[in-house]
Amino acid sequence: MPEQTQPWAERTVEVPPQPEAEIPPPRDPYRRGVAPVGARTPRTEPFPVVEHEPTGTGWPGEPAPKRPLGWHVAQLKRGGEWSTAGALFAFVCWGIWAISGGGDLVGPFVIFVLSLLVAAGLFTLARLLGRVVLERQLGRVRRSARGAHLVTAVFLAGLGIAYLRQTQWVMDAWNWLST
Repeated sequence: MPEQTQPWAERTVEVPPQPEAEIPPPRDPYRRGVAPVGARTPRTEPFPVVEHEPTGTGWPGEPAPKRPLGWHVAQLKRGGEWSTAGALFAFVCWGIWAISGGGDLVGPFVIFVLSLLVAAGLFTLARLLGRVVLERQLGRVRRSARGAHLVTAVFLAGLGIAYLRQTQWVMDAWNWLST
């Protein structure tokens, strides 16, 4: 047999029919539009039905359980991006104001630190007000500190604008653009 270089040119070996191997006949004859479907069996066992027994938060008259410190810290962190953005804006505006003023930076730095302490006090006041109004009077559970962070961010943004308004060249540029 000559050497074949193309794979498609390979020859197949003829096998004579074997009488003992028979093709089994189909179970059901073909019917148009009807698919053979087996019996439906449930995939899982259903759970037994149990009646709900309300348990509440514990014994009647007992105070609610104390939450761990980590839960409170995580609650304070939620919404912190607002305060961070406000503090960053105030810092940049303070830097423009402090550098434009020239001279020593100790005085402006003390002013900025005191401004941040006022912002922290405002955050604490907003949290306290939220505790009194939301938790005590309305009976709601606070799940984050977003409101207090938003109030602090608005204060810090106003603080940054106040720093920029005290910078002469920024106000000159603003007046030139607005007219």
